[in-house]
Amino acid sequence: MSVENYLHRARAGAPGAPILFVFHGTGGDENQFFDFGSRLLPQATVISPLGDVSEHGAPRFFRRTGEGVYDLADLERATARMSDFVAANRQKYGASDVIGLGFSNGANILANVMIEKPGLFDAGVLMHPLIPFQPKARVGQEKARVLITAGERDPICPVPLTVALADYFREQGDTVLTEWHPGSHEIRPNEIEAVKRFLEPYGALAGAS
Repeated sequence: MSVENYLHRARAGAPGAPILFVFHGTGGDENQFFDFGSRLLPQATVISPLGDVSEHGAPRFFRRTGEGVYDLADLERATARMSDFVAANRQKYGASDVIGLGFSNGANILANVMIEKPGLFDAGVLMHPLIPFQPKARVGQEKARVLITAGERDPICPVPLTVALADYFREQGDTVLTEWHPGSHEIRPNEIEAVKRFLEPYGALAGAS
């Protein structure tokens, strides 16, 4: 395990507080959601990695061969590398709950880590995720809280695949909430409010630590 698997920004939180990992979308960077995450959970440790793949100069967390067509071998590589990075930082900071928040490509790497490494994240916020394949069933009893936000007219993340991902996590025994807006691939205010509500319990935990 290594805390240096990715270039990243980090802000240490209160001892024993949760740790929040934020994952940018394609073309974003480690700054995209860092301040947002810090505002959401002021006492938490916040870690924001920079994707290690470049698509025509746009940072990503794993390769693809076309829109919605993933390089599954590289997704496997990225999932293993990110899982090690998360585990190493959790140990380094002595964090309690481990929370993830990602948008678009960032939501996709977070979702796949939660699929492949159940129990690593206690909660995940998946904003406009796309998992264009049937994930494998979970082995073990680990459970998580999941919030999925999406646009009803998002051409990048079709509604049926978003619903299928929510159903998958429910079938594994996770607590799943969804928040929709009538638009496309943009983040809208109702999503932000849903994220704030979803993370409120972890802010209370941080305040009590």
